[in-house]
Amino acid sequence: MGTQSWSPKLRLGSCFSLLCITTLLLFYGHAASSVEQLVGHASPYPPRSSLRSQFSEQSILTEESTQGLGAVSVDDLSEPSDTFTALLQALDVMQSHFYTIWQGQWPDAIDWTAAVMGTQVSATLAAMTETWQSCAKSHYCLTMQDQERENIINRYFTQITSFYFGENAFSLRTQAYDDMLWVVLGWLEGIQFINLHSDLHHASPDDADPNLKTSQSNSSVWYAHQFIPQFAHRARLFYVLASRGWDSSLCGGGMVWNPHLAPYKNAITNQLYISASINMYLYFPGDTNPSPFSFKNPVRPETGLPPAKAHDPQHLENAVEAYQWLKTSGMTNWKGLYIDGFHIQGWRGGKNGSTGTGKCDLRDEQVYTYNQGVVLSGLRGLWEATGSKTYLEDGHRLIDNVIAATGWHTRGTPWRWQWSGLGRNGVMEEACDSTGTCSQDGHTFKGIFFHHFTLFCNPLPRTGRLKGDFKTSIADNDLFNWHHLNCKKYGRWLRHNARAAYMTRDEEGEFGTWWGIQGRNRHPAENDITQESGFELPSDEGTDYRNEGVPVDEIWRRPEDQIWQLRKHEDDGITTAPDKHTDDKDISRGTSWDPNDRGRGRTVETQSGGLAILRALWRVVDMKR
Repeated sequence: MGTQSWSPKLRLGSCFSLLCITTLLLFYGHAASSVEQLVGHASPYPPRSSLRSQFSEQSILTEESTQGLGAVSVDDLSEPSDTFTALLQALDVMQSHFYTIWQGQWPDAIDWTAAVMGTQVSATLAAMTETWQSCAKSHYCLTMQDQERENIINRYFTQITSFYFGENAFSLRTQAYDDMLWVVLGWLEGIQFINLHSDLHHASPDDADPNLKTSQSNSSVWYAHQFIPQFAHRARLFYVLASRGWDSSLCGGGMVWNPHLAPYKNAITNQLYISASINMYLYFPGDTNPSPFSFKNPVRPETGLPPAKAHDPQHLENAVEAYQWLKTSGMTNWKGLYIDGFHIQGWRGGKNGSTGTGKCDLRDEQVYTYNQGVVLSGLRGLWEATGSKTYLEDGHRLIDNVIAATGWHTRGTPWRWQWSGLGRNGVMEEACDSTGTCSQDGHTFKGIFFHHFTLFCNPLPRTGRLKGDFKTSIADNDLFNWHHLNCKKYGRWLRHNARAAYMTRDEEGEFGTWWGIQGRNRHPAENDITQESGFELPSDEGTDYRNEGVPVDEIWRRPEDQIWQLRKHEDDGITTAPDKHTDDKDISRGTSWDPNDRGRGRTVETQSGGLAILRALWRVVDMKR
């Protein structure tokens, strides 16, 4: 098929809709962002560093609007009102420093981390709207009036809607299955926020008077409801695409990570599939949009995607099957933590290749923080759908293992700086943090863990949902209190980590990635970072492909992979190839050297980590319900 070019021609007679205008703006935005690629020299548009000062003027949390909101000290995070204030400030910095409205994007993010950023914003908006709904009986609502609060909610929500158009959905359709599943979770999170905010502060669409015209009947319904069909369609489309990764021919089941590489069944893709499947069952509202037409409808091929119903039992079956496979796969180590995944011994693929043993028998022992988190929201959803307490028990057991692996029990002792598996001195840490070698992937992981941790520890519902054959579980007093008390016991650990993360902020309020530097000299000499007595670098077990790139060898690559074919004929000792997830950018340092300025420095991904730990502290510990 030949390549076609397209340029928009503004036809005023047919382009007064918001969608049309937004599409044109985004087209020119994307066109501007690719000027450098087209003409071979720098774009005339300013880089993010020069845009920051402009965006900071657009911050919605000005001193006037909040009447002296002020900064929050680390010690002040012991007060609930200060936790909420710090949460608002972290969101404001993330969106005013790193998001560009004209692109509908976080320009420095890559496709999958951008999907996670959208998820984090929607989840924070949910925390804000629940908080402000309780303002009458609380003291942490600042001095804002209802109109000011609604303005803040609408400001950030419109950024989410612009991201719907700015998201690189076409590229994501061809990427790894985990990349696709982040998209599913992101837009389902957006739908949940719309429904929550509407239920708390606006009239329900079901309350509209059927005798009134549509425009009249919808006048009291929150405008955001019009976006639910679009969000639902994208979530459904990417779920359908990602589901192709489920493979029963190897290892007896499980999701393959990347269709472009040799089969690798890893923890994150399977956990995402569990969480996405159960969330599709619980929150997907249905979809009648047939686009794209390239999907074949077995009944009527010319019509594209067939309609999809809400609360499809198949989604529940997928989640149950996937968790059963993961639980029995042997993908945990002696500390009870999920390792990264399994290769298949002897697999060579290709037309005349071999499936090898066909079993998951080559374990990669690498441990990442997010591999301990995503499954938690899936377990919470599985309880809600089935009522089985086992799912909640599995989740709490995993959290206990995670806390132990951060060195929580050795904090304050002479052994506090020894590596415990996921951190030291009780602070969660990615293995790449202390050396400043994290990629954008690694920068995102801790925020992902705490996001899903928070979803798991939300109070169990006292009332269920019932619609036809669909119903959700209700917690009796004993189960409610058991779950609540288990989550409350994590409070000291959450506050310890929130304070550690908060100490990494620079003068502009941006969070760093290495929270574990807290408790030590925040601005040490460069050669003193790892010289303190007892400091231990993380072990190098497994393959850190998320930060160092995917190896170019017969275990990771398909036989037909051209890079692998070339490498087989070379003997240069190099084992990895450049990868889209790696970035060798070096941040220049000033006179006061900060370990969190190494490598990629402070990014939207590191900011989302700070946002997520503050939200976890707020919703699990400090928020009064």
